[in-house]
Parts: sequence; C-alpha cells; structure tokens
Amino acid sequence: MSPATVVLGASPKEDRYSNKAVRKLVAHGHAVIAVGLREGDIDGTPIVTDVPSDRTVDTVTMYMNAENQRVWEDRIVALKPRRIIFNPGAENERLARAAAQAGISVEEACTLVLLSTGQY
Repeated sequence: MSPATVVLGASPKEDRYSNKAVRKLVAHGHAVIAVGLREGDIDGTPIVTDVPSDRTVDTVTMYMNAENQRVWEDRIVALKPRRIIFNPGAENERLARAAAQAGISVEEACTLVLLSTGQY
C-alpha cells in the first residue's frame, strides 16, 4: 500500500477547501486518509475521526487553525510524515518547530495550487 496523504480537517461540505483537496488528491492518484470531526464521505473516500495507525503517511495537509490543531500535534509528529503542508489559515509555528526538530519538512502552501501546478 502506497504512503498516504492525510487531509486533517476534512469536511463533507463540497464548498470547503478540504473537500476539494480530497477530491483533487484522489483524481491525481494519491492515497488519501480524510480525517474530520465527524465520520462521513467525500465522493467515496470515507472521513474518519482518527488517523489509522497501520498506514504509512507521506504528507499531512492541514485544514484547521492552529488552536484546533493542538490536540493533534503530538500524533502528527509521531506519524513521521515526510512533510506537513499548512494551507492558508492553518499556519502553526509551534507545530512547525516541533516537526522541523523531528526532521519533517514543513511548507506553508496551498495543496490545491501545488496539485494544479504539478508541484505536489
């Protein structure tokens, strides 16, 4: 099973950027784990409420503000992803420092733009 992208803050609401990111990641052939506050579904991709411990994670792309990330910070670093993408509005200096200290690459970028421009 290929390493996955975790979309943290996934929403079943089609107008949310996290929803658009899940759909676009899947369309580009990426394995996606959509993690949200409530279980649901985005075009066949289940939304779960926690990151499965049996998956290798390449990227965590953040769609929640720094305050809401607090409860996730230790778990995100423990996943040892290759990188964390802080989408606009999700910037978090505390988590960025902890990630960098753990050898995790940190980007302040937009997942949708990265996918659209072939930089993902």
